[in-house]
Amino acid sequence: MFPLRIYPSAGKNPAGILRFFFPPKTNGFLGKQVEPQRCLFSSYSMKIIRYLDMGGKIRYGFDEPKKGVYQVTGDTLGHFQPTTRKAEVAKILAPVQPPYIFCIGLNYRKHAEEGGVPLPKFPVVFMKSTGAVQNPDDPIVLPRALRSDKVDYECELAVVIGRGGKNIREEDALDHVFGYTCANDVSARDWQNEWGGSQWCRGKTFDTFAPLGPCLVTKDEIPNPAGLGIRTYLNGEIMQNSNTEDLIFSVPKLIAFLSGSTTLPDGAVILTGTPSGVGMAHKPPVWLKAGDRVEIEIDRIGRLSNPVVEEKA
Repeated sequence: MFPLRIYPSAGKNPAGILRFFFPPKTNGFLGKQVEPQRCLFSSYSMKIIRYLDMGGKIRYGFDEPKKGVYQVTGDTLGHFQPTTRKAEVAKILAPVQPPYIFCIGLNYRKHAEEGGVPLPKFPVVFMKSTGAVQNPDDPIVLPRALRSDKVDYECELAVVIGRGGKNIREEDALDHVFGYTCANDVSARDWQNEWGGSQWCRGKTFDTFAPLGPCLVTKDEIPNPAGLGIRTYLNGEIMQNSNTEDLIFSVPKLIAFLSGSTTLPDGAVILTGTPSGVGMAHKPPVWLKAGDRVEIEIDRIGRLSNPVVEEKA
């Protein structure tokens, strides 16, 4: 095992080439001898996955296209160590276990238009319980004990903070990002909008209401999160189709705002808002039902897929 440090691509390096430092006289991740500070690891997308191995142990892996997944050890939010051991993946998990999930409402221009509301002057912030996190391919569970019959999907770009801070300047904000993943901000609209005086946290924080995945793509691969296509598919039919260029508040603006007079911790996840096309905006509205499959797709990250089931009595 050997330490690995990530450096962003620079100069005239082609897109998708990441620079790594290995100690001298060691074998690199590809099993080839390398020179210090000169190892180039080519990857179309640097994807870190969190998974259960065949023995039921939680591990991290590094997905190298056409070569497979290799085990990773260490601090995945900072320096970590790849190994030459192929990963034996039994189950893909959500790529992070965040200490906090910050969420932004009404952050796409066309989404505000479809709702007939003015653009906000400041980010609209709420939070989801970390207990709502769900793994890729595990089910979104429709609440039945505390019943909701208006459960909706929301595709969102999730930002994972690698280095926390307080009063982070907008121009420095992306230096604090570790990477990005797909998120589904599942929402019970009846609890959110109709009952109990606008219960946003209640309506959005039921168990399984925050699927994340399928992987975490480092900021080296997405140096600018603007311009990413983002889509929702429901049973194969496209329901949301937008681009992060439509964000009202950019990722740097959100980080600066959320860290204002407030410590933004390492590992925090920020859900950056959903575009137009949510189920409640359709005529008639489209609510999730048992047997559905929801897929969230973001360019350069991948596709997060979850079936829908009813809560058991």
